[in-house]
Amino acid sequence: MSTTAAALQSLAAALADGSVRVVDLTQPLHEKTPVLKLPPPFANTPGLTRHEISNYDDRGPAWAWNWLEIGEHVGTHFDAPIHWISGKDGDDLASVPPERLVGPAVMIDKSAEASADHDYVLTVDDVRAFESEHGALPEGGWLLLRTGWDARADDEDRFLNADESGMPHTPGVDAECARWLAQETPIVGIGVETVGTDAGGAALFEPPFPVHNFFLGAGKYGLTQLANLAELPPTGAVLVAAPLKLVGGTGSPVRVIALVSG
Repeated sequence: MSTTAAALQSLAAALADGSVRVVDLTQPLHEKTPVLKLPPPFANTPGLTRHEISNYDDRGPAWAWNWLEIGEHVGTHFDAPIHWISGKDGDDLASVPPERLVGPAVMIDKSAEASADHDYVLTVDDVRAFESEHGALPEGGWLLLRTGWDARADDEDRFLNADESGMPHTPGVDAECARWLAQETPIVGIGVETVGTDAGGAALFEPPFPVHNFFLGAGKYGLTQLANLAELPPTGAVLVAAPLKLVGGTGSPVRVIALVSG
């Protein structure tokens, strides 16, 4: 047996005996899933609506199924480069190399900071401090930012956290950190617990929405509305993200899991 085959067999055995655990990082998707709200004059995405085709009845006596009406960027979802103007010549969903959908993950926990300041943003210094303790960001890996925001996901008003003017107040990444992560580190993507990869106030950053701008412009990816990041170690997890292989797709709802030591 080759070394690679033996490693895969060992992984299967570890999954079976619980020494490697599967953590679901995906929020449940339903008709009340919080959805991003853009101000006028911008168009907004629909959430999820189910349309029944048959339900064990005369339209189909032995089966039940529905057709779905949903935006590409609803719930826990994957941002492909063509989602943003800076990446418009990059990969659509169907073009994302599958090997980039599996990789090492680091989890930076800033839940205390985000609890104290809903507008908290991750900085380059924050990431360098993490690296000084845990090692460099991994080649082909994912940076997952924990802010505790997943606890709000069952209440759209609390999740979006908009003030009287409509401005959302949610944590994220500052502009220089977004540029540095996208252009100068070997990670392939970033994952967050909030409704989008950018902070709530990022429309006022320079450039606006820097995580979208820099990551997607660099041919990298985003994951949003993640859950259960508290169950991950700072390093050592393996992330698997499985968006639809949608031709021309700018994004899609995604099932995200992590493999962690049991």
